[in-house]
Amino acid sequence: MTVRQPRAWHSPETRGAVEARGHSWHRFYLLAGASSILFVVLLIVALVLDFLAPPPVHGGAATLEFIAANKANYVAEQILWILPNILPVLVFAALFVALSVFDRSLALVALIFGALPWALLLAVPVTSRGSLNLVYLSDRFVAAGSDDERRAYSIAAEAIIAENNTPAVAGVLSAFGIFLMGLAMLKGTAVFPRYLPWLGIATGALGVASEILRHAVPGFYWGYGVLLWAWFIGAGIALIRLPVRAARRQEPANRDFGP
Repeated sequence: MTVRQPRAWHSPETRGAVEARGHSWHRFYLLAGASSILFVVLLIVALVLDFLAPPPVHGGAATLEFIAANKANYVAEQILWILPNILPVLVFAALFVALSVFDRSLALVALIFGALPWALLLAVPVTSRGSLNLVYLSDRFVAAGSDDERRAYSIAAEAIIAENNTPAVAGVLSAFGIFLMGLAMLKGTAVFPRYLPWLGIATGALGVASEILRHAVPGFYWGYGVLLWAWFIGAGIALIRLPVRAARRQEPANRDFGP
């Protein structure tokens, strides 16, 4: 009876299996890689809009008045904070497919913790820099015919602003998912850049701390944001290159040398 030996992480057989999978999943990898880079680009655009006209983070009446005076910019910014959250789901799913050859269990756990919070954020009415719900309240606030009506809409806005400034559990879980994906990538350095796992571990660890201490130590959050963008760009480039590497590896075998 022969005993099957476990396949080494960096063995030619494992590398070939991953690259063959890269060839069969090449469209998905390309889409996920492009989505990862697009995710960062859209968030940068949202940040530029926020810099040009920063919305108030306190005061219901002041916020509603600001929205009334900057509605187009405010709505565009909120959409850019919300809609791109679907893109990381594709990224984590593609990383799971690529890394499941090395450690399917860890890659699956990283997928759940990493992708699910981003999907859930689509259902959350706040973005940490505002909310589309405030646009409706702003319209009603401006059209109100009495101080009592305006006060009521202002109080409703304060409730949304309070939720907006409360650290979200989804943010902590998403950062933990990046940390776990970094751990999974440590076993997949045969096909991913060696810096990417450590970047993911550092990003996830700082992200968990910064999400919990967002208001106590805001400097952590800015550092996490920079690392987060760097990780998504690195992951996107790696995913785009994965099917290209598989195609190059298989090209000699498919070449026609004639009869």
